[in-house]
Amino acid sequence: MPAARLLVVEGNTAEARARQVAFGGQAASEGYAQLLRELFPGKVTVDICYPADAGANLPDPAGIEGYDGIAITGSSLNIYNGGPEITQQIELIRSAFTTEVPIFGSCWGLQLLTVAAGGQVRRNPRGREVGFGRRIRILPEGEGHAMFQGKPQVFEAMTVHLDEVETLPPGARLLASNDHSQVQAAEIPAGRTTCWAVQYHPEYPFREMAAIFRRLQPSLVAEGFFPDEEEEAAFIADLEHLERDPGNAALAWRHGIDGAVICKETRTLELSNWLRASVLGSRSRRGRG
Repeated sequence: MPAARLLVVEGNTAEARARQVAFGGQAASEGYAQLLRELFPGKVTVDICYPADAGANLPDPAGIEGYDGIAITGSSLNIYNGGPEITQQIELIRSAFTTEVPIFGSCWGLQLLTVAAGGQVRRNPRGREVGFGRRIRILPEGEGHAMFQGKPQVFEAMTVHLDEVETLPPGARLLASNDHSQVQAAEIPAGRTTCWAVQYHPEYPFREMAAIFRRLQPSLVAEGFFPDEEEEAAFIADLEHLERDPGNAALAWRHGIDGAVICKETRTLELSNWLRASVLGSRSRRGRG
């Protein structure tokens, strides 16, 4: 069977991508694509598109039909601000809704799918959720859902977001929640397809979170997450240490995390389950086996 074709939709502008790289990270789409290839070696190929870029060459519905799955990255954009870099993304996703290609969204991906399908997103009145999303609970609708197969009932996850889903689209199922953001995971039926989406980042390694903290350093001190930049630098050093040594029990205890974050296989289960169940599992039904 030929490898499944995946399309990663980059949510950031070129300027934002360059800024993340300058702080030691990757463009969100590059890291996402790398992980998808790692999860199923030799079984997927990945293309990337950049709908936030001016003059981007984007696939139409016929082009989208040539893919077996679409994954949407995070973004530093705020969807309620509007502008061409956002409307182009909404239009692309609405084109995807006219196909049967399954979609997965992380963070901005959840927010983009929500608005494209008729829901609402707002600035979170509780402020930013950053670092580790705490005590994310799988709800009754999420119990037995294929996305959470093998996932603990309550878990922590890599996260960084200022906005949240205020109202899910019609027909959507709320799958997971925590005390900071009611919508931590959802299944969204839209047009001819079904989307799985999460507010956190199962695709992030510790090193990417460290780069994000470096990029946000002045803001996070001003918002009260750290008393000063020295304390934040120590936290960043811990993230980089965990990247090198994920089995470090002292650091895991210090930050209140366990295997749901530390173990790559568990941390990325939502994506591997989507690839297995929605992408590879639907290829024969779509006549692409």
